[in-house]
Amino acid sequence: MQNKYNELITYLKNLGSVAVAFSGGVDSTFLAYAAKEALGDKAIAYTVNSPYIPDWEIDEAKELAETIGIRHEIMTVGLSEIIIDNPVDRCYLCKTLIFSQIKAKALADGFEYVADGSNTDDTKDYRPGMIALKELGIKSPLLETGFSKLDIRISSKLFKLATHDKPAYACLLTRLPYDHRITLDELERVERSEVFLHSLGLKAVRVRSHGEIARIEIAKDQRDRFFDTGIMDKINDQLKEYGFTFVSLDLAGYKMGSLNHTIQSEERL
Repeated sequence: MQNKYNELITYLKNLGSVAVAFSGGVDSTFLAYAAKEALGDKAIAYTVNSPYIPDWEIDEAKELAETIGIRHEIMTVGLSEIIIDNPVDRCYLCKTLIFSQIKAKALADGFEYVADGSNTDDTKDYRPGMIALKELGIKSPLLETGFSKLDIRISSKLFKLATHDKPAYACLLTRLPYDHRITLDELERVERSEVFLHSLGLKAVRVRSHGEIARIEIAKDQRDRFFDTGIMDKINDQLKEYGFTFVSLDLAGYKMGSLNHTIQSEERL
């Protein structure tokens, strides 16, 4: 693992200067840590703040950047009309929009390259956003040096990064079906619901919003926690207070990109 990390450091040094797209997740935190070690003040972290990024994630990103010691800036990006109907290629459109802005800011701030935290596991699911990154010339150092998610977690633990066991997370738009009109009220309802479930000790959790129905996905090894009438009543009452009419549990448990199965194969090409 040390050899792979050394290869990553060499890769980053060869860039000369880099702006890391920094969400505060497992991957981007590890990348920001390595970028700071490799380039010092020639590395910066940019975090995007938008209606589909939970407030708690922004707060965590600030704390992590401070701990790492990397220069950190927040960029505010609104909900663009080009993704307001949550099209199948939403991720591609969104990545193009956001990384175009990050790239422009990085160049204005004197940073030659922009890097994201994509890794080898990201090639295993429907990820049209990766096409946008390639088109924009965004660097993916972890992917290009062969880091898997497990590699990143192991290395993060070795370097005592608090994110080494942080559950994977994705933007709130992934909680809504494709071709579904996005509203700020619905995004807020989903965010509040997930924060509440986190407060109950459920970490790897998603609240998929199907109109007035909340479909809760939790880690397979935590499903048995729902088989308690007190917990079920508490979750049901709270999510209905947030605006859902019906609250359900997905019996299959959490699955990354579970809404992607609705996409026809020809649309994924």
